[in-house]
Amino acid sequence: MWYTPLVGKRPKSPSRPSEQSEALEKQGKRVPAIFFRTDAGGEPVRDWLKSLSSEDRKRIGEDIKTVEFGWPIGMPVCKPLGNGIYEVRTSLAQNRIARVLFYIDKKGWMVLLHSFIKKTRKTPKEDLGLARSNKSKHQRGLQ
Repeated sequence: MWYTPLVGKRPKSPSRPSEQSEALEKQGKRVPAIFFRTDAGGEPVRDWLKSLSSEDRKRIGEDIKTVEFGWPIGMPVCKPLGNGIYEVRTSLAQNRIARVLFYIDKKGWMVLLHSFIKKTRKTPKEDLGLARSNKSKHQRGLQ
């Protein structure tokens, strides 16, 4: 489980950018996942994951990890939603379906923008709109 040890803590950032690159290369990930962070310092996807059961977190984490190591990857794990936004699709217990929306930024990071338990056949416009908004905020922060 790639995130469970860090759920209660904020990860320490390496002091040098080259240290960060070296650490990522050692992990063998094609697109390492990071959580979108709001201006106030919150991480909505991390908070959502912490609210789920450990079994649900494990399943979602495994699917995110599949994308990290296998990018580019398609159905059934990952689906493009347009404008550079993709969804990680996870089937949970009791016929529930989780979605984690992300994009790949210009540095090659898988930025986890928004997440939810799907209740309708189509991805709700509000959820997609929030992911687009978070993507724009993240892109502005990279400039």
